[in-house]
Amino acid sequence: MQISANGITLEVEDHGPVDGEPLLLIMGLGMQLTAWPLGFVEQLVRAGFRVIRFDNRDMGLSQRFDELPKPSVGMAAFQHLLRLPVPSVYTLADMARDAVGLLDALGIAQAHVCGASMGGMIAQHLALDHSARLKSLTLLMTSSGARGLPPPTLKVAATMMGKPSDPRDPVSVTDYYLRLFREIGSPGYPTSEAEMRAIIGASLARGGTNPRGSARQLVAITADGPSRAARLGAIGRDLPVAIIHGEADPLVPVAHGQDLARRIGHATLDLIPGMGHDLPEALWPRFTAGILEASRR
Repeated sequence: MQISANGITLEVEDHGPVDGEPLLLIMGLGMQLTAWPLGFVEQLVRAGFRVIRFDNRDMGLSQRFDELPKPSVGMAAFQHLLRLPVPSVYTLADMARDAVGLLDALGIAQAHVCGASMGGMIAQHLALDHSARLKSLTLLMTSSGARGLPPPTLKVAATMMGKPSDPRDPVSVTDYYLRLFREIGSPGYPTSEAEMRAIIGASLARGGTNPRGSARQLVAITADGPSRAARLGAIGRDLPVAIIHGEADPLVPVAHGQDLARRIGHATLDLIPGMGHDLPEALWPRFTAGILEASRR
């Protein structure tokens, strides 16, 4: 369904009983709400949650900003390296306000929140600026954005900065995302090629890709990190926080999860051997347990 939130239109899916504990899932860079696997969502519903997943702005079926120019990711990275301000057409704080507007539109005063990757960065803004709206916070394979943390592996970075040989050809696009998902996936919990193709195909059929939107989101991430990291100690102890991170994550290395735990001193930290930067089915019970444990604290 389409709702109006923070002055824009978002595509939202609501799963489970209306009287269940509301759990808002926030997805990462360039991904649609379907990147939260339906089987995982159903597992969360069985655990007692009313699960809400949505397309972030500029992605999937939510409002896009393609009337705006595509930013230069390379220039943003250069400015960040020189510690210069990085201009972005919208910010992660804006995306956090989208989430608050979504809760308002659904009549939800407080929710448990789980954010993955960029979604975890957005969730940190929710905890810092809208803490009264959160019951608990789970940060999944994400980062504080602090300077000095290890970057993605060179192979992953090169793949991410690449593009399909023919962006208009579904086969070419599928092959590109297959390469990317293989690079960032969990070596201890591999996903079969057939499963990856099904996931990519469903995404392309539903909302396609939006490289310009992904670039705008990436620049928003680049612009945000250091200032957010410095504030994380202000997250109050009355907000339960769980951090879940893969020890084999090549995109957001495990040091990022450890850094988050140091900055949010009361957070629990679950480091998972063999986990990369994805949501393998074998780990759904462990993710669910972590979210559930935080929700009960």
